[in-house]
Amino acid sequence: MSDTAAQSGFLPDDEVSAARAQELTEAGAAWLLDVREPYEWEAGHAPAAHHIPLAELGDRQDELPEDRQLLVICRSGARSRMVTDALNEANYPAANVAGGMGAWQAAGGPVQRDDGTPGAIV
Repeated sequence: MSDTAAQSGFLPDDEVSAARAQELTEAGAAWLLDVREPYEWEAGHAPAAHHIPLAELGDRQDELPEDRQLLVICRSGARSRMVTDALNEANYPAANVAGGMGAWQAAGGPVQRDDGTPGAIV
Protein backbone atom coordinates (compact mmCIF):
# COMPACT_ATOMS: atom_id res chain seq x y z
CA MET A 1 0.00 0.00 0.00
CA SER A 2 1.25 3.51 -0.70
CA ASP A 3 2.69 5.86 1.93
CA THR A 4 -0.38 8.07 1.47
CA ALA A 5 -2.69 5.16 2.32
CA ALA A 6 -0.62 4.28 5.39
CA GLN A 7 -0.68 7.91 6.54
CA SER A 8 -4.46 8.02 6.14
CA GLY A 9 -4.88 5.31 8.78
CA PHE A 10 -5.36 2.39 6.40
CA LEU A 11 -3.55 -0.84 7.07
CA PRO A 12 -0.27 -1.36 5.20
CA ASP A 13 -1.05 -5.05 4.58
CA ASP A 14 -3.96 -6.81 2.89
CA GLU A 15 -4.38 -9.45 5.61
CA VAL A 16 -4.86 -9.23 9.38
CA SER A 17 -5.15 -11.76 12.16
CA ALA A 18 -8.54 -12.37 13.72
CA ALA A 19 -7.27 -10.88 16.99
CA ARG A 20 -6.19 -7.69 15.22
CA ALA A 21 -9.50 -7.56 13.36
CA GLN A 22 -11.30 -7.70 16.69
CA GLU A 23 -9.19 -4.84 18.06
CA LEU A 24 -9.80 -2.66 15.02
CA THR A 25 -13.52 -3.42 14.91
CA GLU A 26 -14.04 -2.78 18.63
CA ALA A 27 -12.13 0.52 18.36
CA GLY A 28 -14.31 1.64 15.45
CA ALA A 29 -11.22 1.81 13.24
CA ALA A 30 -12.52 -0.66 10.64
CA TRP A 31 -15.73 -1.75 8.92
CA LEU A 32 -16.17 -5.53 9.14
CA LEU A 33 -17.72 -7.02 5.99
CA ASP A 34 -19.09 -10.57 6.27
CA VAL A 35 -19.48 -12.13 2.80
CA ARG A 36 -20.90 -15.50 3.89
CA GLU A 37 -24.21 -16.96 2.74
CA PRO A 38 -27.41 -15.93 4.56
CA TYR A 39 -27.73 -19.28 6.36
CA GLU A 40 -24.16 -18.91 7.68
CA TRP A 41 -24.86 -15.36 8.87
CA GLU A 42 -28.11 -16.39 10.58
CA ALA A 43 -26.33 -19.18 12.48
CA GLY A 44 -23.84 -16.71 13.95
CA HIS A 45 -21.74 -13.65 13.12
CA ALA A 46 -19.55 -11.01 14.69
CA PRO A 47 -21.79 -8.44 16.41
CA ALA A 48 -20.33 -5.44 14.55
CA ALA A 49 -20.27 -7.08 11.12
CA HIS A 50 -22.13 -5.85 8.05
CA HIS A 51 -23.57 -8.63 5.93
CA ILE A 52 -23.32 -8.55 2.15
CA PRO A 53 -23.20 -12.09 0.71
CA LEU A 54 -20.54 -12.64 -1.93
CA ALA A 55 -23.16 -13.20 -4.66
CA GLU A 56 -24.75 -9.80 -3.88
CA LEU A 57 -21.59 -7.76 -3.54
CA GLY A 58 -21.56 -6.46 -7.12
CA ASP A 59 -25.12 -5.13 -6.80
CA ARG A 60 -24.56 -3.74 -3.30
CA GLN A 61 -21.09 -2.25 -3.71
CA ASP A 62 -22.51 1.24 -3.09
CA GLU A 63 -23.09 0.20 0.55
CA LEU A 64 -19.34 -0.05 1.16
CA PRO A 65 -17.63 2.95 2.71
CA GLU A 66 -14.79 4.19 0.52
CA ASP A 67 -13.08 6.16 3.29
CA ARG A 68 -12.81 3.46 5.97
CA GLN A 69 -10.62 0.43 6.39
CA LEU A 70 -12.59 -2.64 5.29
CA LEU A 71 -11.96 -6.00 6.93
CA VAL A 72 -13.43 -8.87 4.95
CA ILE A 73 -14.42 -12.13 6.67
CA CYS A 74 -16.01 -15.44 5.68
CA ARG A 75 -15.98 -18.89 7.32
CA SER A 76 -12.39 -19.90 6.59
CA GLY A 77 -10.77 -16.98 4.77
CA ALA A 78 -10.98 -18.25 1.17
CA ARG A 79 -14.00 -16.29 -0.09
CA SER A 80 -12.94 -13.21 1.82
CA ARG A 81 -9.47 -13.44 0.22
CA MET A 82 -11.07 -13.26 -3.25
CA VAL A 83 -13.26 -10.33 -2.19
CA THR A 84 -10.29 -8.53 -0.62
CA ASP A 85 -8.28 -8.86 -3.81
CA ALA A 86 -11.19 -7.54 -5.92
CA LEU A 87 -11.82 -4.62 -3.54
CA ASN A 88 -8.15 -3.66 -3.53
CA GLU A 89 -8.19 -3.73 -7.35
CA ALA A 90 -11.15 -1.32 -7.19
CA ASN A 91 -9.14 0.96 -4.85
CA TYR A 92 -10.96 0.12 -1.63
CA PRO A 93 -8.75 -0.16 1.47
CA ALA A 94 -9.50 -3.82 2.21
CA ALA A 95 -7.80 -6.52 4.27
CA ASN A 96 -8.68 -10.19 4.62
CA VAL A 97 -9.28 -11.62 8.09
CA ALA A 98 -6.96 -14.64 8.09
CA GLY A 99 -8.74 -17.84 9.05
CA GLY A 100 -12.20 -16.29 8.88
CA MET A 101 -14.89 -16.76 11.51
CA GLY A 102 -13.21 -19.92 12.78
CA ALA A 103 -10.12 -17.90 13.71
CA TRP A 104 -12.33 -15.05 14.99
CA GLN A 105 -14.05 -17.38 17.46
CA ALA A 106 -10.79 -19.16 18.40
CA ALA A 107 -9.29 -15.75 19.26
CA GLY A 108 -12.15 -15.09 21.66
CA GLY A 109 -14.30 -13.03 19.33
CA PRO A 110 -18.03 -13.06 20.02
CA VAL A 111 -20.38 -14.92 17.70
CA GLN A 112 -24.08 -14.18 17.95
CA ARG A 113 -27.38 -14.41 16.13
CA ASP A 114 -29.43 -11.37 15.11
CA ASP A 115 -31.44 -11.62 18.35
CA GLY A 116 -28.23 -11.37 20.42
CA THR A 117 -28.19 -15.00 21.56
CA PRO A 118 -24.99 -17.01 21.19
CA GLY A 119 -24.40 -18.20 17.64
CA ALA A 120 -22.46 -20.91 15.88
CA ILE A 121 -20.20 -21.02 12.86
CA VAL A 122 -21.52 -23.33 10.15
